[in-house]
Amino acid sequence: MKRTLRTTVVTVGALIAALGLPAGAAHADPTPRIDLRVLVVSDGGPSTDAIAAELAAAGTPYTEVDLTQSDRTVIDAGFLADTVDGRPRAKFQAVVLPNDNPFPAGSTEMAALAAYERTYDIPQVDAYTYARPEAGLQYPVLGGYAGSLDGKQAQVTAAGKSGPFGYLDGAVPFEDNDTAVGESYAYLSKPVAGADFTPYVEAAIPGQSGKGTLVGEYRHDGRRELVVTFVYNRYQQQFRLLARGIVEWMTGGVHLGASRNYFSVHVDDVFAADDRWNSTLNCTPGDVDCTDPDVRPDPIRMTAADVDHAVAWQDSKNFTLDFAYNGAGSVDHRADNNGVDALADRLIARRGEFRWINHTYSHPFLGCVQDVSVVPWKCATNADGSTRWMSRNDISDEIAINRVWGLVAGLPLKNDELVTGEHSGMKVLPQQPEDNPNLAPALDDNDIAWLGSDNSREPVQRPVGTATTVPRYPMNVFYNAGRAAEQVDEYNWIYTSRAQGGSGICEDNPDTTTCLPAPLDTATGYADHIVPLETRIALGHVLSNDPKPHFIHQSNLAEDRIAYPVLDGVLDGYAALFTEDTPVVNPRMRDIGTELKRRADWQAALRAGDVTAHRIGTTVRVDAPAGLAVTATLPTGTTLNGTAFGEAYAGAVSGWVPSTGTPLAFTLPAPSAAPAADDTTEAAPATRPAPPTRVPAGVTDPRTRAAAGITEPVGHTADG
Repeated sequence: MKRTLRTTVVTVGALIAALGLPAGAAHADPTPRIDLRVLVVSDGGPSTDAIAAELAAAGTPYTEVDLTQSDRTVIDAGFLADTVDGRPRAKFQAVVLPNDNPFPAGSTEMAALAAYERTYDIPQVDAYTYARPEAGLQYPVLGGYAGSLDGKQAQVTAAGKSGPFGYLDGAVPFEDNDTAVGESYAYLSKPVAGADFTPYVEAAIPGQSGKGTLVGEYRHDGRRELVVTFVYNRYQQQFRLLARGIVEWMTGGVHLGASRNYFSVHVDDVFAADDRWNSTLNCTPGDVDCTDPDVRPDPIRMTAADVDHAVAWQDSKNFTLDFAYNGAGSVDHRADNNGVDALADRLIARRGEFRWINHTYSHPFLGCVQDVSVVPWKCATNADGSTRWMSRNDISDEIAINRVWGLVAGLPLKNDELVTGEHSGMKVLPQQPEDNPNLAPALDDNDIAWLGSDNSREPVQRPVGTATTVPRYPMNVFYNAGRAAEQVDEYNWIYTSRAQGGSGICEDNPDTTTCLPAPLDTATGYADHIVPLETRIALGHVLSNDPKPHFIHQSNLAEDRIAYPVLDGVLDGYAALFTEDTPVVNPRMRDIGTELKRRADWQAALRAGDVTAHRIGTTVRVDAPAGLAVTATLPTGTTLNGTAFGEAYAGAVSGWVPSTGTPLAFTLPAPSAAPAADDTTEAAPATRPAPPTRVPAGVTDPRTRAAAGITEPVGHTADG
């Protein structure tokens, strides 16, 4: 016990001397202030960029120092720490480096970082480092492995599950999206004998019975490092699975910002019918750009049995679909069928099983008046050359009549939500480069606060009059397909070359990510190619802290019910990866809109420097402007003014708190009591284990090798 007391006194005394405080300060509270901000030191590589992107998406403040810039900030003691109100202040709660030491030998910057980490107990993440004794690991040539992990599966260890990766069930699969492209590169090895190293994620060493570490914690020299020995980019599933744990480890579970896994699915055109793709014409009769007078539309419409199937599916997945409805679809069907509409009767009888969104009464185009005498269509003009627009009254009627129809049917509506047909009324390029000027007033007439938009056109939320958009991800499960073979036929036409009978869109737009080298088999292509691809893209959104909804159409729940294999792939795949305390969050449209708007306001405040936060002991203080919603992730048991804070998620609590302009003071739960020290126990090594006196043959310290699929992501784009 004397040894412990002496160490504490020496540490505090050294800290006071280093900061140049007067001797009397030793009698003051020595607990340092730790600012809630992360230092990211980047070399321009994808791994530090991925961690920075994770912090940014969550709303966690960070400062980046780019080592490739000649005019960058120099890292020294003054940059890292100072004194505020007589109290030592650490300006960063964690440090992220490209590898365990990205500086030249004898670097004063690395020395300053090491001293800073020791003094304030600041953790360091080695974003992607070569396995070597300096990182607590044996060289890979000593019974380890260096190479691709494409298609392999890593595993979270018991220590990882009880530590920072406890939200994962265990499996960490590595992607293999293209067998012709290397997508991962890793070093697998075991800890150096005697090193204080705890593996958190391991994988089998090829050709051997043992495992090597991919992620682990190395404690040495009074410092802690999270050592990561595989390379990744921000979109890859293996990183997305581990990103939360990396952030929680480096922040000790105390940080501004929050991250959850969201999935909501809108089903458009409910009660109506969707016209079917024609494989001979390579277009959809009934669409304004498919005008063959000899071919009539062939509509696809759900049945009562499809409704029962949707309810049963939802119950099996603990998931709720959002039905965007058009009341005229039922009115017209009854008019054509002697007043009978079995689909509408069943939907209304089971209306409480779904969430409902106003999709306008008859699904008209609410933008300019379309001139369909030409292909593609164009906006009709008045005699003076000005654009002819759908009127404010007509738009308002479409919204209001559909709302009344839904209320009469007893649909449980939220009247401030709207999705227009084809997202019309808003600008659509190239024909209509601006919003219909009558749209915003009509939205205001009907008290619309949240307006669905197409994320592929407008990925950023924006105001339309008094409403705010909610960008939605279109899924490549087409509105005009009720059968798998139809979907594949249209997919082939869109994504193959002209020489193969396709549209040639990929020749004109080579950045398109779903291009095909050859047409898919119409009998097997849906299950073998489209479903896995769409599943991976959607699951990528779910794992990226992205609340934006996805949308499909009622036709996809009819006939072959082709939407379900993709939805099953997302939800079943997710359930196999995460624990029950990390469920998929399934919000409705207005809640998604609120979340996106809060995030935008929060990010703007961070960029303006209007938010500061720090921790002193078990108190976290956040200063933010009045009216701004503050977001944080904190340990379970945290309170704010004596009241429990946040909602439980992934082993922590997180949420939003409105600021009144006065500091918010969170009280963290008291740390668990550490085991009593045993004076007979051998002290842990105070320094790194010495590397081998002789470097093994073939070791040239390659540091970090990348794979082609890292710098050029395979099968992924930021938008999916």
